Amino acid sequence: MGLLQEKLAKYDLPQKFMAQGVYPYFREIEGKQGTEVEMGGQHVLMFGSNAYTGLTGDERVIEAGIKAMRKYGSGCAGSRFLNGTLDLHVQLEKELAAFVGKDEALCFSTGFTVNSGVISCLTDRNDYIICDDRDHASIVDGRRLSFSQQLKYKHNDMADLEKQLQKCNPDSVKLIIVDGVFSMEGDLANLPEIVRLKHKYNATIMVDEAHGLGVFGKQGRGVCDHFGLTHEVDLIMGTFSKSLASIGGFIAADSSIINWLRHNARTYIFSASNTPAATASALEALHIIQNEPERLNALWEATNYALKRFREAGFEIGATESPIIPLYVRDTEKTFMVTKLAFDEGVFINPVIPPACAPQDTLVRVALMATHTKEQIDSAVEKLVKAFKALDLL
Repeated sequence: MGLLQEKLAKYDLPQKFMAQGVYPYFREIEGKQGTEVEMGGQHVLMFGSNAYTGLTGDERVIEAGIKAMRKYGSGCAGSRFLNGTLDLHVQLEKELAAFVGKDEALCFSTGFTVNSGVISCLTDRNDYIICDDRDHASIVDGRRLSFSQQLKYKHNDMADLEKQLQKCNPDSVKLIIVDGVFSMEGDLANLPEIVRLKHKYNATIMVDEAHGLGVFGKQGRGVCDHFGLTHEVDLIMGTFSKSLASIGGFIAADSSIINWLRHNARTYIFSASNTPAATASALEALHIIQNEPERLNALWEATNYALKRFREAGFEIGATESPIIPLYVRDTEKTFMVTKLAFDEGVFINPVIPPACAPQDTLVRVALMATHTKEQIDSAVEKLVKAFKALDLL
């Protein structure tokens, strides 16, 4: 065994849980993702998907992707900067910008590369990037790639955010970056207070709407719209892999910022363009979200019902106010074990352990879709109660 292998073996936690038969990742799904899926010949209730709008299996979205592939081919064979810009990309960008209330938008091949590419090129050595300590990993990597001075504040602690702002040179750019909806805990950023501090300290705000788009605000326009603060947020980021039932991401802002990013964001310039099928699917999903308000209503009916049921059953679910419902376990090994017990009962949930959370905050994450029924939610709660009680967690 070489030195590299020896070093990695010391930290290979997955091997331990594989040996115990409770390793919960890379489970294979045999078909479309909906509220129920087939896995290894087993019929399972899906409560681990980010498809909040329930559109991943929608025939209209699928057909839009098929038509785009027939017209444009399977890929673009180049970056947007060179030969990879389609009229379809431009149309989606225009509609996304209008949807979230900004001048322009840029589409990237993944949501991760939006954050890693945008954040790393907006500020310089004399500027500051300030993040919530529970921001998504893509935000963390984006700031790590930047040469700017980097500050963090305690999760949703506005007094601590102000302390970090007070450390900054008043004449330098101060970029506050925050998740609109925090992907593990399900709570919202305190955007009204962040905006107040923006004006007090002449800062700039970027909001990641990955889990807010299609969920919050008018027609699912996001958390910025939910708070009525779109005009106060300088950059709005979103993904296609959740409510928009595809793969990719975008950043929206005023024309001057977008033009800078178009010529300087390395993950945009040096990545192959998003595929025609993925682009068309996202566009069709965007149209459906805007034209079917009943879908958003159904999502919130399912969410509010599930929140009520989990609270009544005695689960610790924290401060969530979204379709993301954390069930706290606070023990890494038991988090994996309860995931396995739930799966054996026919319920798919996702375990969350470090580095996605603090060691004392491990949890299993339940996520709701607009297409979940009350009967499915009742069944999931019943089976999760059984799994938690088997491990003396409830």
